[in-house]
Amino acid sequence: MKLRLCNFFCLIISVLSVISCKKRKNLRRAWNSSFLQIGSLGTNGEREIGSKKEEAQKPEDTTTKEEVATDTKPDSATVAKAWADYATPSKAHEMLAKDSGTWDAELTFWSPDNPQEMKSTATVTYKMIMGGKYQEGTYSGDMFGMPFEGKGTVAFDNATEEFVSTWIDNMGTGMMVTRGKYDEATKTSTFHGEMVDPVTKKAKKVKEIITYIDDNNQKMEM
Repeated sequence: MKLRLCNFFCLIISVLSVISCKKRKNLRRAWNSSFLQIGSLGTNGEREIGSKKEEAQKPEDTTTKEEVATDTKPDSATVAKAWADYATPSKAHEMLAKDSGTWDAELTFWSPDNPQEMKSTATVTYKMIMGGKYQEGTYSGDMFGMPFEGKGTVAFDNATEEFVSTWIDNMGTGMMVTRGKYDEATKTSTFHGEMVDPVTKKAKKVKEIITYIDDNNQKMEM
């Protein structure tokens, strides 16, 4: 659904990056511990430990009527319908499918140590997989004079009603996972997640905003 060349270089060199995508073809494209006490139970149901005794107490039943009702299992028809709905592509998946095709990307980066912008280019091909349930993006290009390749997937989870994105590339060994929602009023999708900074070995929060300019042009800011 978007171009996200970010797992490596956005943490290392940039505070802000902007990726503009232009579609090449106008295709129609979403784990109690029971502790061991030394002693034995006495004849009156008491536990003897050393020279002291303590009464063996029954745990209180704190289960409420509401909890009992909640634990009631749904019937088979309800279960079947829930899974059928979960597995059926929705309008959000149709939205992802609109991206199918090959796109040209122009990448611009800004570094806190260097106010001069840096630019690069890449291409990405999007396609829907597994019966239209997921979008897969394959990326290629040059990054700082080195060959770059990456792969992303985007899902729309019908249960949580949010987009879930994964990203891997050849400039690292980690995976970035973000979640977000689409705002029809602004034609933007906003994603939040975490990725590991290989220098500090700590997770850092990331935010992406994808703006849908038209069917053939998109912008990703991070």
